[in-house]
Amino acid sequence: MSTSMSRRSALGLGAVAAAAGAGVSSPAEASSRGPARIRKVYEKEKRRAGGVWHTHIAAVGDGGALRPIVEDDADHITHGYSVQKLAVAVAVMDKIDRGLLTLDTRLDMQADIILGGSGIYHLHRVWGDEITVANFLTAMLLVSDNTAVRMCGRVVPALEINEILAAKGFVHTRVEPVANPNRFFLGTTTPREMHDLLWRLATKTLLKPESCDFLLSITRWLNGYHDGVRRVMSSRERERVATKYGADFNELGESRHEVGIMFGADGAPLLTYAMFAEGLGEPENYGATHPAVQAHATIGRTLFDNLPAPRPADRGAVPRTAPKPFHPVSGG
Repeated sequence: MSTSMSRRSALGLGAVAAAAGAGVSSPAEASSRGPARIRKVYEKEKRRAGGVWHTHIAAVGDGGALRPIVEDDADHITHGYSVQKLAVAVAVMDKIDRGLLTLDTRLDMQADIILGGSGIYHLHRVWGDEITVANFLTAMLLVSDNTAVRMCGRVVPALEINEILAAKGFVHTRVEPVANPNRFFLGTTTPREMHDLLWRLATKTLLKPESCDFLLSITRWLNGYHDGVRRVMSSRERERVATKYGADFNELGESRHEVGIMFGADGAPLLTYAMFAEGLGEPENYGATHPAVQAHATIGRTLFDNLPAPRPADRGAVPRTAPKPFHPVSGG
């Protein structure tokens, strides 16, 4: 999210009794859970929040293939705002995979590169320290640090980011170059392309497996964003959700986006969501009380409660990563 700058920046009575007697769910029961339940809650919350939504939600079906649950204008090209930081991080990791950069490469954090808005680096008050690529990638994905975007641009210029994304098959997910080749606006994406990016991360096909694990470990961590999809979840449940939030405003009104992927208890990826909402009200409310963010929370709980059960036959076919349990420790 950025508050310092704006940029044009899916879902007869006898027969019912017979089905129940045979141990089969009735139509009414079937519609109260699973994909039908997700679609119902999504439509209700979308109406409640208002604005214009563009969404793709999909879950693992028979045979392990993803099946769409919600496709609501899923190919609409929209400004991704801070959701786009996922794509930037993928470009940086691609360069690392090719041996042209390392996670422990150090860069000096110059005072003239600091941006306000979301993040932590602008709170330091003094700068000049050297930080690793791993450091600013973590800050960019965990707390959506805006300065970290500029740090990424120093190691992967805007045009190179777009070339990497194009080579990976993304047609609309791009950053927007400016005169300075190492700086850019975060640009555009679509719900479907962000879904593809997330699924390929989770199945370890977008980058090297260790690079996918690195990005997912950050976006699944408990110190990240909790106002939306993960709000009404336990810490154990939150560990099973990798998420990224983005917010800003443009000529249509406020935008509140959230994308992510949910995992089973065994670490298998089960469901992706990419929800982009624009033309919303309540300017300058970037907190949990914004109607669209409240909608994300309700939809998120519904998604988690209706995750498909992993099929035993598929368990060995899907790469999985389970994070280390979180245990708060008080420093002495």
